[in-house]
Amino acid sequence: MGFKSDIEIAQEAKPLDIREVAKKVGLSEDDIELYGKYKAKVDYNLLKKDTGKKAKLILATAINPTPAGEGKTTTTIGVADAFSRLGKNALVALREPSLGPVFGIKGGAAGGGYAQVVPMEDINLHFTGDFHAIGAANNLLAAMLDNHIHQGNALNIDTRSITWRRCVDMNDRQLRNVVDGLGRRVDGVTREDGFDITVASEVMAAFCLANDIADLKERLGDIIVAYNYDGEPVTARELKANGAMAALLKDALKPNLVQTLEGTPAFVHGGPFANIAHGCNSVIATKMAMHFSDYVLTEAGFGADLGAEKFIDIKCRMADLKPDAVIIVATIRALKYNGGVAKDQLNEENLEALEKGLPNLLKHVENITKVFGLPAVVAINRFPMDTEAELKLVEDKCKELGVNVALSEVWAKGGEGGIEVAKEVLRLIDEEENNFQFCYEEDLSIKEKINAIATKIYGADGVDFTKEAEKEIAKFERLGFNKLPICMAKTQYSLTDDQTKLGRPEGFRITVRDLTVSAGAGFIVALTGAIMKMPGLPKVPAAERIDVDENGVISGLF
Repeated sequence: MGFKSDIEIAQEAKPLDIREVAKKVGLSEDDIELYGKYKAKVDYNLLKKDTGKKAKLILATAINPTPAGEGKTTTTIGVADAFSRLGKNALVALREPSLGPVFGIKGGAAGGGYAQVVPMEDINLHFTGDFHAIGAANNLLAAMLDNHIHQGNALNIDTRSITWRRCVDMNDRQLRNVVDGLGRRVDGVTREDGFDITVASEVMAAFCLANDIADLKERLGDIIVAYNYDGEPVTARELKANGAMAALLKDALKPNLVQTLEGTPAFVHGGPFANIAHGCNSVIATKMAMHFSDYVLTEAGFGADLGAEKFIDIKCRMADLKPDAVIIVATIRALKYNGGVAKDQLNEENLEALEKGLPNLLKHVENITKVFGLPAVVAINRFPMDTEAELKLVEDKCKELGVNVALSEVWAKGGEGGIEVAKEVLRLIDEEENNFQFCYEEDLSIKEKINAIATKIYGADGVDFTKEAEKEIAKFERLGFNKLPICMAKTQYSLTDDQTKLGRPEGFRITVRDLTVSAGAGFIVALTGAIMKMPGLPKVPAAERIDVDENGVISGLF
């Protein structure tokens, strides 16, 4: 019997009218703005009303991602449904998918199997237009910057020091580096330029870390777009751009309310990349979910070395949040891949490779429980081809080390398959000690913070800084940015800055080649390896499989 695709499962579902979902949350029709029958936006001003709720916050993270798949979003959704089945008032908060990866390698990104958020096609394609608004705000700032230079350059901007780039929500390597302003004198000032993908824009990061529209306007104003000939930063506020940018984002800032296949309410809002930015849904959506429920399930992008570290050290620090428990997702297939098995051989039982790949999982567990002091459970996301011997090996090895482990079968069974994980999370919250702490204190120097992340989280022996990085650190300290948290830009595939080093490498150092400041978002980005802010399409893009028929039914989104 063949398995149904994610989109087939989603299209067979009979979702509730979004007004019914809103009622579950305690929202009236006056509190929501309808986007058709199954989507709505919720006014963030409702956060000002006291609901008396003190929700528990549960973070889902994972091992380093592999081509074998981990299913972090799927697990987050399925466990939220399991909480609902256990009679708990639960909500899920997730990021919005970027069109670039949807048409690139990944296809859809709204969960999978019987643990999805719906309407799946809408969420993956345009949704409520948030990303288009973010792209428009980004590009308005770019247009006003270049217009300012063209109209006389009163701010004395050095055109060779412009840091602001345009963006588009598509994987388009052709736009990474461009020369624009060509043509006649009235066509602008000729200069080198480039595009980032929208989810890598600082506007996206500021949007997701803002508490309200006033905070967003301030953050947008703080964005540094260039430096003048004296080496001083030039901001969006000096260009008088942040008011108009905030106006473009006024409606986008309202969180999007949708539902899971089982009718559990879900906020899906914002979507910064986790290998470039901080990789979490918006602060407003998380706080909104916590405002209207008793348990909130949320996720952070990629492995715990990236998403979870940034969720805690950046998002929790800025938004004054404290996780109550953490789910660390792993699959037998991904652990075997970390143990050296080729992708086309992952369906075969291989206990030796599985044991060899386990240290990657255990390092992420160690980071969550020892570095951050949080109670955690490993959720083994079961695939149909996993053998009992493989599942037992992982369970036994985890238990040997005192690691909590539970089986997740949400892909095949929905909420029912997440009951074991949900019960363990509830036990962790009630019984386990929570000694929450950050990886580093904010009063450390920029270098000390980067070193703390590299040594404690990645397991590196230390950090090397290039001359360019040293120069930028000195500049940022001179400009007073040394108190900002660090956002590491690193490959997601390895604990190191070399994506080919799988498992749990030892005896390595991290090289920071450059740093940039995202003053609007409120963090310093440390660039390692060959991280790019504009992905390209693969040889066979997912877009080649996506189609729509004469009835408007979409296919190919997995």
